[in-house]
Amino acid sequence: YQRRVHGECTVLWLFLPSAEWGMQSPVPKSMAPKDITRVHDDYQRKFENTEESLELRKKEYMTVVNQFYDLVTDFYEYGWGQSFHFAPRSKEESFIESLRRHEMWLASKMQLQPGKHCLDLGCGVGGPIRTIARFSGAKLTGINNNEYQLGRAKKHIQVAGLENLVSFVKCDFTDLPFPDNSVDAAYQIEATCHAPELLTVYREVFRVLKPGGVWAGYEWAMTEAYDAKNKEHEAIRQGIEVGNGLPPIQTAASILAKLRDAGFEVEESSDIGKICAIPWYGALAGQWSVSGFRHTTLGRWATWKVTSWLEFFHILPRGTSKVAKLLQNAADALVAGGEQGIFTPNFFYLARKPQ
Repeated sequence: YQRRVHGECTVLWLFLPSAEWGMQSPVPKSMAPKDITRVHDDYQRKFENTEESLELRKKEYMTVVNQFYDLVTDFYEYGWGQSFHFAPRSKEESFIESLRRHEMWLASKMQLQPGKHCLDLGCGVGGPIRTIARFSGAKLTGINNNEYQLGRAKKHIQVAGLENLVSFVKCDFTDLPFPDNSVDAAYQIEATCHAPELLTVYREVFRVLKPGGVWAGYEWAMTEAYDAKNKEHEAIRQGIEVGNGLPPIQTAASILAKLRDAGFEVEESSDIGKICAIPWYGALAGQWSVSGFRHTTLGRWATWKVTSWLEFFHILPRGTSKVAKLLQNAADALVAGGEQGIFTPNFFYLARKPQ
């Protein structure tokens, strides 16, 4: 599998299987080794806690998003799998089973079926789109503006034999290359949080959907428990934004208001992260398993330390450990946000374009 997807065999990283596909190196392969430190440092400058850096982040949001995913995509696949999102989990489910159930539940709520054409906005390397294509039989088009991720997604689709159901388009999801009223449905899974203005994305989706078309997703949101005047809450929010390449995270109330402002009728909405025995952040909070070791607290620390050692001995390119540390800090902020109940990545909405 590694030879087919990467074109080469990767190192036996930490001697443990990854969450989904066996051995997978976390070293960023989307750029020349000499560029890793430069890209990381430029990315970090956009998250200095100043008004200037915030405006720069919004103005150059696509650069921020591409820098972020160029740096972290291989780490994500190594430690998490090919579905770059969270999911609440029952005690009877494995980690991977919970992610796939989360994806199929969304498809069932949208009533996707053969003959329908659906967009996946921010499709990543194609984990969810493969699951939903198999589950629903619908035609799916993945939208992504990151060249490296699209290349990975296309290779995964070829390996899975799903070229007849899944295709990809490289574009910005604020400017979709589809005619008005041409698509049956669209969804996003923790992707539009990267947009500098959600209303712009929602209006663009509204434009391309046919009357009666469905728009659904899981949005990252600050909950009602979040207090912007609380310094600890603000530090957690900023830690999540820095570690995930985000503009300011919206509240759930703001998300619903923007859906309605775009013209949608909101049929359902809820924080579904509350419904299972194991919360969405459980995998990050230290519940140990052999297959899931890499995304536990100890696993993240071990990855950072090993990358630091290998970097010191010039086995890995300079800057690799900085990326590992960036993601370690991001995970700590996410766990803190989840434990305090001020943040959720599982704010579900189901909206419809009026007939």
